[in-house]
Amino acid sequence: MNLWEVIVLTFTDMGFLSAIASTILIILLGFFCRKRGIFNENVGKTLSKIVLTVGLPTLAFTAFMTDIDGEQLAQGLNVLIWGILMYIVLMFAMKPFYAKFTGDRKTTLEVLSIFGSTTFFGIPIVSAILGPIGVIYANIFNIGYRIFLYSYAYIRMSGLKMELRNLKTMFLNPIVIATFLGLAIWLLQDYLPQVTVAATETAREVAFLRIDQTLPWLYAPMEYLARLASPLAWLSIGATLAEINISQAAKSKASWYYAGVKTIAVPAINLAVFFLTTLTGILVFDIDAVTTMIVMMATPAATVAVAYAINFEKEAILASNASLLSTLAAVIMIPTWLVVLNIIGNLGIF
Repeated sequence: MNLWEVIVLTFTDMGFLSAIASTILIILLGFFCRKRGIFNENVGKTLSKIVLTVGLPTLAFTAFMTDIDGEQLAQGLNVLIWGILMYIVLMFAMKPFYAKFTGDRKTTLEVLSIFGSTTFFGIPIVSAILGPIGVIYANIFNIGYRIFLYSYAYIRMSGLKMELRNLKTMFLNPIVIATFLGLAIWLLQDYLPQVTVAATETAREVAFLRIDQTLPWLYAPMEYLARLASPLAWLSIGATLAEINISQAAKSKASWYYAGVKTIAVPAINLAVFFLTTLTGILVFDIDAVTTMIVMMATPAATVAVAYAINFEKEAILASNASLLSTLAAVIMIPTWLVVLNIIGNLGIF
């Protein structure tokens, strides 16, 4: 199959195109509803709270309600390793990009480039494109993200030492709890007490905590809530964009530069490393794992990192403008990256 045939295959894949179109159109719907007054000024925040406290935790947990697969387990381990190493790499890789900046501007732009909105922006898109396996990889990847976001990023932005409250935020929020609980069940399901359940015409034994099989009446409402995560997140993003003065933010050249680094350079650096590690056999990734991590890396500035900039008075206006422009850039660049990755996948490179 030549390159042109692969490109045609990519742009005629209705499932793939539908997932991208859903993301963009629902974001635009949220923007339109806010601009027309259908949504009030509080809708964006309310929807984001629902997504973060209900939608994403159930999405994280239910994604792990699946049979364990040796290949997926190996990929998950590689994702975990890279999800930790990558942040260390970016701590050094971002410095040349902002060599012309000094002081707080340099610190803020470096931190915002390293940490994206992987949970709120990335996971819903990964879920729409790849389904449960993407969600599994995304949540495993986010383990390293949360460790460094609440330690390295906090220390860099505050100039203070690590605080206990950040450790609580790191480990005691609903998404982290759901992720570790689901991950534990997924990894240990062959070693947990087994029960016999009816599976179509035959019976099978599964771990008693596999509630998708043992307690389907409890699993069903969790599935409904999990499905809300993506559309509600996209509506919230659109409504939030409608609240911000885009023309004012657009005047900031530094913010535009940052948006390009965050949504183009950072994912490109990761993709280059994936090629290298896969070719050398150091860390071998399949296309689903690569797609998941590139989407997570192409997300706009992390809300927590922006909050650090505001709270510690580290170029708060620059951080806010950078957050807005990187969000706009991500709406364009993530679908673009997905097309590129789909072509790469069809070429069989990963």
